[in-house]
Amino acid sequence: MAIAAKPDMRPVNPNFSSGPCAKRPGFALESLSGAMLGRSHRAAGPKARLAEVIERSRAILGMPQDWRLGIVPASDTGAMEMAMWSLLGARAVDVVAFESFGEGWATDVVKQLQLPETRVLSASYGKLPDLGAVDFNRDVVFPWNGTTSGVRVPNGDWIAGDRQGLTICDATSAAFAMRLDWQKLDVVTWSWQKVLGGEAAHGMLALSPRAVDRLLSYKPAWPLPKVFRLTSGGKLIEGVFKGETINTPSMLCVEDALDGLKWAESVGGLNGLIARSEANLAAVARWVERTPWADFLAEDAATRSCTSICLKAPKEIAAVLEKEGVAYDIASYRDAPAGLRVWGGATVETADIEALLPWLEWAHATLTETPQPKAAE
Repeated sequence: MAIAAKPDMRPVNPNFSSGPCAKRPGFALESLSGAMLGRSHRAAGPKARLAEVIERSRAILGMPQDWRLGIVPASDTGAMEMAMWSLLGARAVDVVAFESFGEGWATDVVKQLQLPETRVLSASYGKLPDLGAVDFNRDVVFPWNGTTSGVRVPNGDWIAGDRQGLTICDATSAAFAMRLDWQKLDVVTWSWQKVLGGEAAHGMLALSPRAVDRLLSYKPAWPLPKVFRLTSGGKLIEGVFKGETINTPSMLCVEDALDGLKWAESVGGLNGLIARSEANLAAVARWVERTPWADFLAEDAATRSCTSICLKAPKEIAAVLEKEGVAYDIASYRDAPAGLRVWGGATVETADIEALLPWLEWAHATLTETPQPKAAE
C-alpha cells in the first residue's frame, strides 16, 4: 500500500490549544510596548488600564449596566472558587456537571464546602444532563460550555426567570464566543486566556444585583481567605469592580488583555466573534460529515461547542501532527475520553482549521497503513 502523501498546505498558525489559546491574528510582542511595567497597579495610569479592561469587556459582552464586573486572581478557577465560597450555603444547591470542570465544582460543593443539601446532576461526556430536572429554588452551579467535553447548553431557556436561587455560571470557554443570557444568570466567570487569547492567571467575576444582595445579607459559616473577600464591614468592596485588584496583577497581561479586546471590537464585537467561532465549527462539521472514521464527541448538533471542538478520533494523531509542526496541543483533555480537541475560538482563523483537516486525514492514513512485504525475487 502506498504511503499517503502529505498535504501541500499548512495552517499559518498551528496553535489549536484549548488554553492558553491562540493569540489574535497579527499579534506581535510589539503590540504590548505600551505596558506600564515597573509601575504600581494602584497608581492612576495602571489603575485606569485595569478599569479599561473591565469597561471594554462589559461593552463587548452587552452586560447589563446594573451588573458589577471585576478582575480577580487565579484565572477562571479563582473566580469560580471566590463565587462559590462566598455565596453558597444559604440555600440547597444543584450542580450541573457534564465534563471535568463541572465535576470539579461538584467536588468543591460536596467534599470541600460539605453542603448537605446538594444534588449533582451529571451526564457522561458528549451529553447534557436533564436540564428540566434542575430546581431553581436552589442555587445552581453549571458551566455554559464544557471545555473538556465539547458540549454546551443550547441557550438560557431552561433557566427559570422567577428563580429563587442564584445561577452561578462558569463561562470561561463561552464568553466572547456564545451569547450569554444575562437575565437568567447571577454570577458569570471567565478567564483571559480563552476566546480572546489573553495570558493566564487573571479571572473575571461578574455579579448581578441579586448576587450582590446575597453577599450583603449572608455570611458563610467558614472563614474566607483574603483573595476571596468581596465585602468588608458588611459592605461590598466596590474597588474590586473599578480596577482595584485584590492582589498584584501583571500589567503586561493587562496590556495584552486590552490588545485582545480592541481586536475584538475591530472584527465586529460580540457578533463578529461569535461568527468567527461558529464558522470554525461549521468547517469541522462539513469535514466530519464526509469522514467515516471521525465523529463529534457531542452527540446532539444543537449542543455542540464552537470553541472546544472535541472529536472521536485516534488520539495518536495529536502526536503525529505535533511532530510535523502542523498542530500543537490537540489531544483530548486528560480526564476526557481519548480523542482530539481542536480549539475553534475567535482568534483561530477558519482558513487554518480548513488547512488542518487534510492533515488529520493524512495522519490517520499514516497510522493505519501497513507496509506490504517485498515480493520475492
